[in-house]
Parts: sequence; structure tokens; C-alpha cells
Amino acid sequence: MEIKSFGVIGAGQMGNGIAQVAASSGLQVIMNDINTEFVERGLQTIDKILARGVDKGKISADEKEAILGRIKPSTDIKDLAGADFVVEAATENEPVKFQIFKTLDEMCSAQAILATNTSSIPIGRIANQTNRPDKVIGMHFMNPVPVMKLVEVIRGIATSQETFEITWQLSEKFGKTPAEANDYPGFIANRILMPMINEAVYCLYHQVGSREAIDTVMKLGMNHPMGPLALADLIGLDTCLAIMETLYDGFKDSKYRPCPLLRKYVEAGWLGRKTGRGFFEYN
Repeated sequence: MEIKSFGVIGAGQMGNGIAQVAASSGLQVIMNDINTEFVERGLQTIDKILARGVDKGKISADEKEAILGRIKPSTDIKDLAGADFVVEAATENEPVKFQIFKTLDEMCSAQAILATNTSSIPIGRIANQTNRPDKVIGMHFMNPVPVMKLVEVIRGIATSQETFEITWQLSEKFGKTPAEANDYPGFIANRILMPMINEAVYCLYHQVGSREAIDTVMKLGMNHPMGPLALADLIGLDTCLAIMETLYDGFKDSKYRPCPLLRKYVEAGWLGRKTGRGFFEYN
């Protein structure tokens, strides 16, 4: 199956990044979100990133315009009806994702593959919302998508080998390195990463060290490019909390219990970079 038309649901930091790498690989892309403001903001982000690429000599001005020209903005999910492959990159919320997949299943062709960029929700649970569980798969990109090389490809219990192979090849077409994971809460990436972030929040909660000290130890002592608290701010504290709750619910193991301080920040609306304040403050 040749993928020619590629749909993305969600124009936020993950969705617009996925749309950019897909369009950069030569695909015709439909980037959909619930309102024009979100879509335009996503297009502006792509434009800025590509402009930096032009300034650095990585792409030409003509290539930039060609990439942008391959991205069609959309606020009507029906625009994705003709897509060969759709990636859902909506908020990490089960009811929202379930409704999206029910809608896609009803309107997309029987051959279309439906992927989710979920970072923790079981693929089988999402696939069960459709009549094509063999064509549902996890395609978990890392943030920021245009920079990070990894794509975690997650099979659900019903995912077919053909769907897996097409998704793997598409990841490589995007210039990414795919890694296979099985369908357990958090998969590989977040089953390892999120408990580390959560433990860093516990260190702050228990006053083991300041936010700066915690991040400095992990950057200089463990050679991490970014401290765990700054990384949580980049990911979004609401997303971190949602993933920890999925892990805790899925494994019923106390080691995955979300730190009360993480919950307190989310309840206060301190979600990280996207709100201007999380563990650190941003202008």
C-alpha cells in the first residue's frame, strides 16, 4: 500500500511537528484541529521552524514554500476522509481519542490506517473503538518532532503485520529511526521516562534539593541534555500527570503513584511552557 495522502488530527506542538516531517518527506498533508486559531498557530510554528532552516542553509527558500504548500489546513474532520494514513495527536484524554477514532472509522476508506500518537493509552483499547483493529497502531513521536529521531511503533494485540510494516517504512520515510514496542501502559519510552520525572518532582516535594539543583545533577551528573523538571515543563505537566495516572491505573503499583506536588501544579493551571509557568517560569 502506497501512502500518498496523510492526515494529522491536532495542530499543537506534536501535531504540527508530525505534519511538518510528513510534508517534508513529500506527502500531501491535511492538518486538522477544532478551530481556525489552533490550525493557524500550528502553521505559524511550522513556518518559523522552516525559516530557521533556511537561515542555517539546511533548506532553500523554495523548499520551504514547497513544504508549506503541501500542508492543507482543516477544521472539519471530514476533510480526512480520503487520507491513506491518519495520525491522531489530540490531547492525552481517553474519551476524546475514542470519539476521534469512532469518527475516523466511519468515514475513512476500509484500507486507511489509523495511528495514534498516544504516549500511554493502550493501543488495543483505542482499536476497540473501531471496526478495523488490525489497521490501528501506535506511532509515538518524540518532542520536538522535527528534531528527535525516534518513533516508537506500538502494536496492539490485533494490529496486522502489514499495518506494522507500512508504519515502520513510513517512519523511515520521515527520516526517523523506529523502535518496536508492545502494548503495555507507557510502552517503553514513558514507562522509563515518566517515573524518573515523577521522582524528580518528589525530590522537590520532599525538599531534597531546589529545582535548579535537581536539574543540574541530572544534566551534569547523568549527561542528560535537559533536567527532568525542565523536561516536564516542555512536555506539559498535565500530560505528565495523565501518563502517570495511566501507569498507576494499569499496573496498580505504588511506584507509579503521581507526586502530590505534580497534581497541585496541574490543578493550579501551572502546566509548563505552554502556560508560562510550571516548575520554572517562562516569558
